[in-house]
Amino acid sequence: MSDKVKTNVGIKLEKDMIFKCDMGEMALKDCYIDETNQDEADMWGPNPTRLLGTAILGCLSASFVFCMKKRDFNIDDLKANAELVIGRNDKGFLRVLEINVDITPEVDTPEMQKRADRCKKMFEDYCTVTAAVREGIKVNVNLNY
Repeated sequence: MSDKVKTNVGIKLEKDMIFKCDMGEMALKDCYIDETNQDEADMWGPNPTRLLGTAILGCLSASFVFCMKKRDFNIDDLKANAELVIGRNDKGFLRVLEINVDITPEVDTPEMQKRADRCKKMFEDYCTVTAAVREGIKVNVNLNY
């Protein structure tokens, strides 16, 4: 097994159920998580469910683009969308039950299509976030006060 890398992130309560993000050493000006369930026009930022979907999209898309670059093709245009299906589990708690992802890269030549087909068979395995979500992630929780 290779060496492990640790990354730290944090949040701080601003008000209600709105939290300001701390991305560690990454200088990010305004990042908020808003779980107030208000009208989207009034939200300060995405809720955790949307962040999960966005994390999966970003990781999968980057894995695909990386795979294509390794085959000497640059992707100049790519769009991705995730549909998150939220419902109640057997205990009645709301959960993300399913995530349906569509990735649409600009693949406009036969040679590029051939390389994209090769990447299609493997790029998901290299996405750290998607693979972890699929396998389950050990989460240790401490409530300190």
